[in-house]
Amino acid sequence: MYPEDRVLVAVMSRPKDFEIAREQGWYRIPEHRITPGVFFEYVAFYFTAAFGEQKWAIHYYARRLGHELVTRRDLLPEETDHPRALEPYYKLQLGPLQRREPPIVSRRWRRITFIHTTWDRFQAAQEINDLFIEGDPFVDRLYHALREMDLLPERWYPVREAAVEYLVPLALPCRKGVVAITVADDARDGEPGLILSFSPESVTSDLDGCLRTIRAEIEQQGGLLPLPPE
Repeated sequence: MYPEDRVLVAVMSRPKDFEIAREQGWYRIPEHRITPGVFFEYVAFYFTAAFGEQKWAIHYYARRLGHELVTRRDLLPEETDHPRALEPYYKLQLGPLQRREPPIVSRRWRRITFIHTTWDRFQAAQEINDLFIEGDPFVDRLYHALREMDLLPERWYPVREAAVEYLVPLALPCRKGVVAITVADDARDGEPGLILSFSPESVTSDLDGCLRTIRAEIEQQGGLLPLPPE
């Protein structure tokens, strides 16, 4: 295991699939869902609501030993009438499942897709947002500053507007809506609106001012939405 080893966090939505991973040593992913290709050493599993008390968390991971491209029908012959039976899937061969202690939890029970991260981040993570590596350094700086203020920011959070859903680099769910945050070269520094957009220069030279703007918008949105009960 090396700090730079790559880890794919995959969504596990059926207990049956977990049993296959544990007993038969493989897991399937549609070919089109792994756009960068199979370039990772480990697979970790994020449990959905189907797993009861273990939901919305990563409890297990395994080393990827190999892979092959097959149809879903070949993998699950008892489900030949499935709408995607003839579509290509990666069959990932796995080593023994390892328990992640403590589990990496999602504090807001959020829905996620695949997350590409690194072994050092996976080892150090306390919650799902700590795994993301796609953000730029200015977004990272805002994220850590907000965490230090106990404002509980979310990374790559889904926001819905006019029936269209998209992801924003940072978000703070509030009682009246979501304070969405981005960093862009053409930003009008901290101007309130649907998305708070800050320039890299403002994050670097006036981080406190950016945080004051975010706090003010949180108040406009009725304060932070409380976390769900554990």
